[in-house]
Amino acid sequence: MPKLTRRDAVFTSLVAGALPVLGAVSSSSASARAPSASPSGRNSHKFEMNIEDTRITLVGNQTFHTFAFGGQVPAPLFHVSEGDLVEVTLNNLTTLPHSIHWHGILQRGTWQMDGVPDMTQPGIQPGDSFTYKFVAEPAGTMWYHCHVNVNEHVATRGMWGPFIIDPKRPSKVEREVTGDYILMFSEWASAWAAKPGQGGVPGDVFDYFTINGKSFPETQPIRVREGDVLRLRFFGAGGGFHSIHIHGHVFEIAFKDGHELPAPIKADTVLVGPGERYDIIIRCDNPGRWMIHDHIDHHTMNGHTPHGGVMTVIEYDGIPRDQSWYHWGHKEFVPDFYYEQSLKKPHGIHTNPNFKGVPVA
Repeated sequence: MPKLTRRDAVFTSLVAGALPVLGAVSSSSASARAPSASPSGRNSHKFEMNIEDTRITLVGNQTFHTFAFGGQVPAPLFHVSEGDLVEVTLNNLTTLPHSIHWHGILQRGTWQMDGVPDMTQPGIQPGDSFTYKFVAEPAGTMWYHCHVNVNEHVATRGMWGPFIIDPKRPSKVEREVTGDYILMFSEWASAWAAKPGQGGVPGDVFDYFTINGKSFPETQPIRVREGDVLRLRFFGAGGGFHSIHIHGHVFEIAFKDGHELPAPIKADTVLVGPGERYDIIIRCDNPGRWMIHDHIDHHTMNGHTPHGGVMTVIEYDGIPRDQSWYHWGHKEFVPDFYYEQSLKKPHGIHTNPNFKGVPVA
């Protein structure tokens, strides 16, 4: 059995017994188990996660020093049911203070778990840990992010991840969905890429733009079949706006900040602002290859190079991919880039090797 250290980005999804001691975690305790029932009858989850200094690659040779939850950007996916009891122990392995704000979760009776330094808790100092305990409510597309120096840690150091809460009673449209995808939009100022503890100030020039921490051509296609019903969950994870346009389809804006709209809005473009979430429903009824991109046009650049940034494509099954000029025609497809496979797994915390950074000593 390999020995695990604090640098190993310990993750546990334990549902019975005490949390393990860092540096002495067994291989079995690092795997997910079925949730247990608490005395109240609710399902109960216990998780543990580290914050690490890592270096990620946005595109090409453009790297960025991040303070990464679990050593990855986006951070691991939390996926639970409405009303579940959640306990998360966060270990700070960096040299700066941090916290987690559980954005969109109401914290009824647990306001001390809201993760705001000097208001609900002290910042978690380097080498320290903090345990959050709360009820997962309301249902919907939520997320989590650091709330210390958000101008840098969130806006330009990748300290964010998805938190999906399944409803007790799914709506009609939710029951129709055949594919569920997470797209977190952010922007990066390359001048601060190698200067942790700095940046995120007025006047910054943001010159790289990403979906799930990657710029085109390092994003991945969304592969579908005619008749599929997609739920695309859009997150404004950084400090900028992103005007997301999808070619060849009229979609429905069905959820705002996790809450179902009483009257869905038909559109082909939606403006996603900082902190916002929009869940859109696409009915795959027009076979072809259809672009998804940010219509704030300079957001489709990598530095000074056009044809990059926030761009990807919907690929229908049966449409040939063998044209020599087609970008994804000769590239290896990387599944779960949008957590689409993880969202089909049992509830728990889901890491993703696609997003793992390189540890920075």
